[in-house]
Amino acid sequence: MSYLDELFSVAGKTALVTGAATGIGRMVATALVQAGATVMIASRKGEDCIKVAAELNGLGASGHAEGFAGDVSTEAGIAALVAEVKARTDKLHILVNNAGISWGASLEDFPYHGWAKVFAVNVTAVFHLTRELLPLLEAAASDADPARVINLGSVMGTQPLADDAYSYTASKGAVHHLTRTLAIELAARRITVNAFAPGPFQSRMTAFATGTEEKARHVGSHVPIGRIGVADDIGGATLYLCSRAGSYVTGAILPIDGGQSVQHGLTLFKE
Repeated sequence: MSYLDELFSVAGKTALVTGAATGIGRMVATALVQAGATVMIASRKGEDCIKVAAELNGLGASGHAEGFAGDVSTEAGIAALVAEVKARTDKLHILVNNAGISWGASLEDFPYHGWAKVFAVNVTAVFHLTRELLPLLEAAASDADPARVINLGSVMGTQPLADDAYSYTASKGAVHHLTRTLAIELAARRITVNAFAPGPFQSRMTAFATGTEEKARHVGSHVPIGRIGVADDIGGATLYLCSRAGSYVTGAILPIDGGQSVQHGLTLFKE
């Protein structure tokens, strides 16, 4: 194995990626399977997860995927998912808390239950699933190769931007802060905790804005780098944080947004 291959290798590792049937979760799972990991794919739609796992296994990669149902929106659902994971493995090297939902409504009409539902999936589930899987993460961890947790934040959790998704943007800000909190809490247990803060990518959640190539180009025109994100942008970040290359990184909120997190309309002296 070359130096480059060894530095970014996840071969032989076991991962759980929630919400991985579509979008960024699927991009994460694909990168891990392609790089040699065994990846458990879980979401509310178990049949979709089984189908995606079969597709990933058909790539001829060195890794392997397993798909099954997992609902993180309730305490009972999290308990069932944890039991399923424990039945399949006694060690978990990588946990990617990707499952997420959004809710859009005007400020005047935003419903109470729309706030509570989003926070249950986007924030509460991140904390409780991570906590319940700590024994498996600790079993996989070592000084040289910590276990890894990656949480899905958003550029909307970095920038004061709502776009009628008030609970979503607030929840992602909470994810970023929770990530930093857990990073310091779990460092002594040899577990790193980081977050992605993606900008626009094509996914089921953003289909209304990026569902066609024309729409994607339009959204991309507002990104400083001039395009929306693609699968390799997520894949590269995943392999970095989950391999030896990223073993000394914890508490980071990694912007994968083409420059949106530093974008502003302010000027001081230039017209």
